[in-house]
Formats: sequence, structure tokens, C-alpha cells
Amino acid sequence: MYEELSVLICDDSSLLRMQFKKTLQSIGCTNVYEAVNGEEAVEKYVKYKPDIVFMDIVMPVKTGLDALKEIIEYDSSAKVIMASSVGTSGNLKQALKNGALDFIQKPWSQSNIELVLSKLI
Repeated sequence: MYEELSVLICDDSSLLRMQFKKTLQSIGCTNVYEAVNGEEAVEKYVKYKPDIVFMDIVMPVKTGLDALKEIIEYDSSAKVIMASSVGTSGNLKQALKNGALDFIQKPWSQSNIELVLSKLI
């Protein structure tokens, strides 16, 4: 179902990126890209034009909120899903205001990811 989908995962935690990638691959996503911060996320979005972006909010170099703004400025139809841990609800509201389509709470589960993907495709 998700074989043709390209996904960019942006999180400064290599462990979370690895787990997220394994989860996506287990449901059939084969085109998965990774970014370690918001700056790299913008660069990889421009380069690969993924169908969906999962982006952490709190990261070094460039935050997820700043990267979201740049991605939306570059492509107003970008599908960006913010990922956050507990206690960042103010940031989530700002992200939705700035163009994010949805969010998932960390720690996420495969069913959370599949629910978000099913709403977007």
C-alpha cells in the first residue's frame, strides 16, 4: 500500500530515526530519507521532494518550526507531520498554524504512523 510513498524523517536522535525508518519499511515504505536537523531537512526536501515529511520540533542548527516554514514557502502543498514529545503543545499549535497537516506524539507506535499516513494518501 505504501510502496510508492517517499518519506523524509527529520529527528536529531539517530535511534529514533532508525526505529522510525524500520517501522516505515515494515509497512512497505521503501523510499525513506533521513535528516539530522531542520537545515538538512530543508535541503533534502528540495533535493528529493518526498511525499510526506515527519519532523521533530526541537532540534539543533534549525528547529522543526523554522524548517517547516521554509519547506512550506518552497512548496505550499508539502505534507509535513510534526513529531513531538510531551510538553510541547504550544509548539504544536504554532506548527499547525504554520502549515503542518498533523502531528504524532512521541513515543509513537506503528498504528499511529499508519493512521497518519492513511489520512494523507
